[in-house]
Amino acid sequence: MRGNIFLIGIGPGNKDYLTGEAKKTLEKVDIIIGYKLYIELIEEFIQDTRLVKGQMTKELERVNLAIDHALEGKDVALISSGDTGVYGMAGPLLAELDKRELKTEEKPAVRVIPGVTALLAAAAKLGAPLMNDFAVISLSDLLVPWEEIEKRIKSIAKTDFVIGVYNPSSKRRKENFARFREILLKERDGATPVGLVWNAGREKERVLKTTLEDLPEEKVDMLTTVIVGNSKSYISDKGDFITPRGYQQ
Repeated sequence: MRGNIFLIGIGPGNKDYLTGEAKKTLEKVDIIIGYKLYIELIEEFIQDTRLVKGQMTKELERVNLAIDHALEGKDVALISSGDTGVYGMAGPLLAELDKRELKTEEKPAVRVIPGVTALLAAAAKLGAPLMNDFAVISLSDLLVPWEEIEKRIKSIAKTDFVIGVYNPSSKRRKENFARFREILLKERDGATPVGLVWNAGREKERVLKTTLEDLPEEKVDMLTTVIVGNSKSYISDKGDFITPRGYQQ
């Protein structure tokens, strides 16, 4: 008998941001597979369930393990932080399952359960910066060549999109975020508001509202979510980061 695979987004890390559907599903599956840090964020309320903690960069290993267990008849949860379909495990698993060329009756059933993204959690801490059209980009060049990422940054910079940035900087690639800011400053006013949220939704959460010109590059790391406003965005007198949509009475 085939098992089921549940692709679950657990949110940014605070258990209060875990959806009811995700929590109920995690409580009933046979096995939960995920990156070590993400397993640790949920294991406090998981009982009598096998937990498999994986390593960073071993995503396909976890994907194939989930498929193998499901083919053995187990119900498996493969978890991602945030939303599983946003830089998460949904894509790799569905692609890998497709490669196996199983007959329809042989394939395990797959269900995608969405979660709250770090971008949404960060936006909520800043005010309402995503009220108009926005683009999201990751500055990690582990899976996408930097040349391709830079082309995308240049294209986005010429538009008036609000920009959400994932994986902005790390010890290995500080120059990527510096280059991102340099490109934006050629196209946008230095007074453009920028919001930085470290550990969005977790215990060590920190929030900073600044401008593109005064953006502290050295303080940005892999735990930072960055939101850059558009030409209409502003910081209110009360400190809210607001992007107007144009509502009028």
